[in-house]
Amino acid sequence: MQPMRYEKGQKAATRQHIVAVAAAKFRAQGVESVGIAGVMAEAGLTHGGFYAHFASKEDLVRAALEVAFDGSRLQATSGLEALVRSYLRPAHRDNPAQGCVIAALVAEIARHPEETRAAFTVRLTGLLDKIAAQLPADAADSQQTAIGILSVMLGSLQMSRAVTDRKLSQAILDAGIKAALQLAKV
Repeated sequence: MQPMRYEKGQKAATRQHIVAVAAAKFRAQGVESVGIAGVMAEAGLTHGGFYAHFASKEDLVRAALEVAFDGSRLQATSGLEALVRSYLRPAHRDNPAQGCVIAALVAEIARHPEETRAAFTVRLTGLLDKIAAQLPADAADSQQTAIGILSVMLGSLQMSRAVTDRKLSQAILDAGIKAALQLAKV
């Protein structure tokens, strides 16, 4: 039996589709809760086809992290206040599958192999640099301030997702906006 041949570009497109599905599933359910079979089924493919695209699940995790970081609303450059308000809004809170990969997966990524954590670190550092670049020119330590702002935003989003009381959830988002903007002095 001859191996199945892909049309030019089809293999790359299929790989991108698998990664996009995995990125959403990982953010919504967590890396450990999502199996290869589930990703492939949702992608409309067979489990056996996975290894034509990835060496391991960890390889898929790294690719999914890259896609999720690239699509993050934190990549926006429309000003820091707009970024904070966009990030800490109910629509982002209510849609983790399309939301911030850091908020969704940071605790899990901390337990992954060094190669995955290193890829995460590179993307996180780039994001912190983008936030720091949006701070006022006279900011004393823009890197430290950027870390504080992102930490407030992440914690606020995570807490707002965890509570069942919608009023409390909104109050957490509002407090996060206020705290992040105070740190930025915007």
